[in-house]
Amino acid sequence: MKTSFYVLLVLTLLGTSACSDSDNSNNTSTAASDTSTGSDSDGNSDGDSDADSVVTGPNPDYFLAAGLAETITTTTCTLTDGTTTECYKVVINGAPANTEIGPFCPSNITDDATKGGIWFDGSGDVYQLEGQFFVDVKALYGDDWELYDEDTGDIFVTDTQVACEAAARPNVAAEYQNHCVQCSISYYDGGMQQTILIPVTPVPLSNPESIGADLGVSLNGVVIAGPAPVSQILAANTIAAFDDCGGHVNPAEGYHYHASLGCSEVVTSIDEHANLMGYALDGYGIYGMLNANGEEDYDLDECRGHEDDTRGYHYHAASAAENMFIGCYQGAQGSIEVNE
Repeated sequence: MKTSFYVLLVLTLLGTSACSDSDNSNNTSTAASDTSTGSDSDGNSDGDSDADSVVTGPNPDYFLAAGLAETITTTTCTLTDGTTTECYKVVINGAPANTEIGPFCPSNITDDATKGGIWFDGSGDVYQLEGQFFVDVKALYGDDWELYDEDTGDIFVTDTQVACEAAARPNVAAEYQNHCVQCSISYYDGGMQQTILIPVTPVPLSNPESIGADLGVSLNGVVIAGPAPVSQILAANTIAAFDDCGGHVNPAEGYHYHASLGCSEVVTSIDEHANLMGYALDGYGIYGMLNANGEEDYDLDECRGHEDDTRGYHYHAASAAENMFIGCYQGAQGSIEVNE
């Protein structure tokens, strides 16, 4: 039942992806050495101002326009360390611009892997949610797991909005324990708009800071979340299914990612570096785990970041099996909130 699962999505260049161009919603980009350099509050390039370090900020042109609710602008913001600076205001639609959402839970124990998504609990494995997984789950988590009807083979799935909202929360309602939990994006108008403020030029911290529930935004318009609360999920004998992109839907913020599986890597690095997938709230880029040769960098710090002459400081996402993207922030953060 245990399978290693990593999908690297490398999309070819169809045209320049510019957020101000409404015709580019399905375009992808190739970063010509990936050298987007941040500017200071006066609009002057400061990427080379420090002889010892390259400071590279977000490039708004890399976002897919179809994932955005409005054109990216700049606004004055206050970061978590009290710094007042300029931030990019990124308003997302709350649904990926380039992929379909789901599937999540299969409906019967006879279903194959195409009928479901994946599950990971941070233990080092990624499980394909085919029907047989629900038969074998007792061997994984214990004899008190009863996730399907033994007479019909039907899997207990939260297939209504009422069931979704009773199960997709820390205190799972008793009647929805022993369920495969899924929510439909249709319950939330096809996506929840969220506003993300990211510093135009990252502000390094003297000491790293812990990540929160949400830690950034992907280039295809999806919130990048922190580790899934698997201990709470498992305590209720539930499986909170993810789709093959590592995302799922909950009532608090709609569709969001808990794992890096390549779906948002719409900017291809031409120097064999891992591809850009999005930006953390501190403005540093988040890249995939593996480079073009299928190799992982092993000089990463505790936040899963390092520096090079092209990109400056940046992060590399962990594998889905680790239930995380990055370990901490190296920069002062902007903010993220659901639009009312």
